[in-house]
Amino acid sequence: MPRPVKLIIQIPCFNEEETLPLTIADLPREVPGVDVVEWLVIDDGSSDATVEVARRLGVDHVVSHPHNRGLAAAFLTGLEACLWAGADVIVNTDADNQYDGGSIANLVAPVLDGEADMVVGERPIEHIDDFSRSKKILQRVGSSVVRRFSGTGVRDAASGFRAYSRDTAMRVQVFGRYSYTMETIIQAGWNGIHVVSVPIGVNAKTRDSRLVKSVPQYLSRSGQSIVRSFALYKPFRFFFLVGSVPFLIGSLLLLRWLAFYFLADDYRSRLPSLLSGIGLILVAVQIWSVAFLADLQAANRRVLEDLRLRTRRSDLAAPAAAPDGPPADDAA
Repeated sequence: MPRPVKLIIQIPCFNEEETLPLTIADLPREVPGVDVVEWLVIDDGSSDATVEVARRLGVDHVVSHPHNRGLAAAFLTGLEACLWAGADVIVNTDADNQYDGGSIANLVAPVLDGEADMVVGERPIEHIDDFSRSKKILQRVGSSVVRRFSGTGVRDAASGFRAYSRDTAMRVQVFGRYSYTMETIIQAGWNGIHVVSVPIGVNAKTRDSRLVKSVPQYLSRSGQSIVRSFALYKPFRFFFLVGSVPFLIGSLLLLRWLAFYFLADDYRSRLPSLLSGIGLILVAVQIWSVAFLADLQAANRRVLEDLRLRTRRSDLAAPAAAPDGPPADDAA
């Protein structure tokens, strides 16, 4: 007799006692193709009654951080707890009730059908009245950049409404502390994880975003996440491109020096151009040397990731007796 298919919907929370009831009320308890649907709340060090509200509303699992660690950490803690609770499919949604719970069936369908390992909900950005024109433009530009870097077709890279297969959830790693949205798409694309987008609905705005406090901050942190991911997963290409800048400038300076040396009527040493050009080319060579070393480290990291995945598959073959996740030191 086949094992029942379990879906767990996880909700990272930080002081969400007011909006959590709306979010929970919008979540389904039955989804086509799924035998069991459970809810899990990750309390990221809340100082209000988030945990009490979650338990009163019938949330199946609650895991807590002793202090606030940020959205990315809460997201990873949730995945870990869901895996230990025996989830076959994991859906991540926000606690501000931004995403329509009725879209969850469409979100998990590609995973259940084996057509995707990871599904990202695509919001109707152009039709969201709460988004300013500048925010809509930034969403389009940011998603375009992530598509180019990741090689995926994701059209709403900032969407946190996602579905993961069990195996994919085991492979997810996030190294940034700000957010997980863009980094996990780039990671998935470069690790051969099949990612698709599906249209989803959204609900009326309940509060201002806590992640996007200002446009410059959002652009800065998102840019850092993309650059970090590029350096981490494509180190040779990244450092080769970085090294190409001083090499190009140094080459131009040397060509300038040679042109004056052979063509100028009045000879002057022009040592600054010569020394600067040589120095920049030497810097480029050093950066390219780092590119080779980083590429070797990346190959070693891929081997370690494969070993980590095998170990996790073995450890999580049977769900832990405690349904809310691994021992406290790992879940906290």
